Amino acid sequence: MSCSQIAFPWAVLFDMDGTLTEPTFDFPGLRKQLGLPAGAPILEGIEALEPGPRERATQVLAEYEDEMAATASLAEGCEQLLHYLLGRKVQLAVITRNRRASVATFLKRHPLPIEVWITREDAPHKPDPASLLQACQRLGAAAGGAWMIGDGLYDVEAGINAGMATIWLAHGRTRDFAATPWKTVQRLCDVLKVCQDCDKKGE
Repeated sequence: MSCSQIAFPWAVLFDMDGTLTEPTFDFPGLRKQLGLPAGAPILEGIEALEPGPRERATQVLAEYEDEMAATASLAEGCEQLLHYLLGRKVQLAVITRNRRASVATFLKRHPLPIEVWITREDAPHKPDPASLLQACQRLGAAAGGAWMIGDGLYDVEAGINAGMATIWLAHGRTRDFAATPWKTVQRLCDVLKVCQDCDKKGE
């Protein structure tokens, strides 16, 4: 779809890790630590473990998330994009599969001007669209007028499931999943041009 088919958004929903931040998660290494097979979805993989291993894996994941939250740097262009959107009265939210405590750690270092943050403890996690729809409800924005931006398969699937336009951040990767985003860009800083193009077409 082109910008002529997608209106400038009332709300923009962001993933956190690898979207608002530079991509630092070592997913293959984390899966190895957790005892999960290569390519396995991490949260779903942990949920499927027996109680003992599940408890240990949950603790390992929490420690890893906390470490990443304490060291992650903002993605290039993050503050400029948020400033642009807020200047046009666009509502903002973050939808993350991360836990609330790690988000709090991140926000102490990077107090971004985003009021709504939804974690895996607040709603069923992506690709379930419930967290995205909850964000729209809290923002007072219709899901069909929102955009979902993220760097993962579940971001794209959740956005599509919620009836939103989706933007996938490729970070130099080739898309290896079936869900098709509305737009593919390389980095968060590239999203600003997508917004500007749609803004101009709506004038």
